Amino acid sequence: MQVKGWHMAREDGAVTLARRNPARFDLRVETLLPPVGRLERLAHQVRQDMWRALRDLRGFAPVVRVKPCAGGVIVEAGGEVAGALPRKAVEARIAEVLEDRANRARWVTWAA
Repeated sequence: MQVKGWHMAREDGAVTLARRNPARFDLRVETLLPPVGRLERLAHQVRQDMWRALRDLRGFAPVVRVKPCAGGVIVEAGGEVAGALPRKAVEARIAEVLEDRANRARWVTWAA
């Protein structure tokens, strides 16, 4: 399903939000969040904050996958990059977004 230029795929309880279809992870960082009721809302919020942190990265197409697990939800954030990239530096920036306490609290509240 496409929503305002974003492709949303649901598969085995997981939700994947991507600019392009099929979604591709050239780089990926994971984190665990508490259980939430609205996976789509969580995916959109993570995507927005990740995009703000990486908007200067040319050829970047964000991808966020949210899947329920025992004890919460696993969030995989990253995406597709056209061209060369400093992988470790970009993954570190994504990890900063995912581990920021204020972001995490806002995401969980918004997706509750």
